[in-house]
Amino acid sequence: MQPQYSPKAQEIIQRTNELLASGGYNGFSYADIAELVDVRKASIHHHFPAKVDLVKATVAQHREATRRGLRALDESTPDAFMRLVAYSRYWADCIQASNPPICICALLAAELPAVPSEVADEVKAHFNDLHAWIGRTLAQGVEQGNMRLNDTPSAEASVFMASIHGAMLSARATGNASVFWEIAKAATDRLRSV
Repeated sequence: MQPQYSPKAQEIIQRTNELLASGGYNGFSYADIAELVDVRKASIHHHFPAKVDLVKATVAQHREATRRGLRALDESTPDAFMRLVAYSRYWADCIQASNPPICICALLAAELPAVPSEVADEVKAHFNDLHAWIGRTLAQGVEQGNMRLNDTPSAEASVFMASIHGAMLSARATGNASVFWEIAKAATDRLRSV
């Protein structure tokens, strides 16, 4: 169960999400947030005593939003292949609009050796949740006859997840948002059975 945050704490988390997406864990300070939210640093410390608390709360909210989004996809899109396409299109649209420009967990995963263990645990849990969803979706696609796999659903889920998150990094590295969709489309097309 997610903690209930005050509107000001929610605004702090939202700004933290934006700062994480643009510069990673060490790319911002409480002074940066205080300026964006127009509060004193002491106010941020009141809600989140340390940076690790704030980033952990931000990643936990990202995880919950992802879980809600994946449940909504499961409910609205019975075709498993189209579910993976919709997931990929969601990120393509986000990256194109720079809102957000990257999954904060993808960015934090690259920083895992340098982030506090409490944050690392949340990031790893995000990827475990996502891997499980992709694996279930792939297995359903095979059952529906619209996907073919070259390996187990778990192994293919790892390949797909690496493709999607690698595509995010590639789009950022090249400064070209369309690179994401080129890679993501290839990752989904290779799974289509017909």
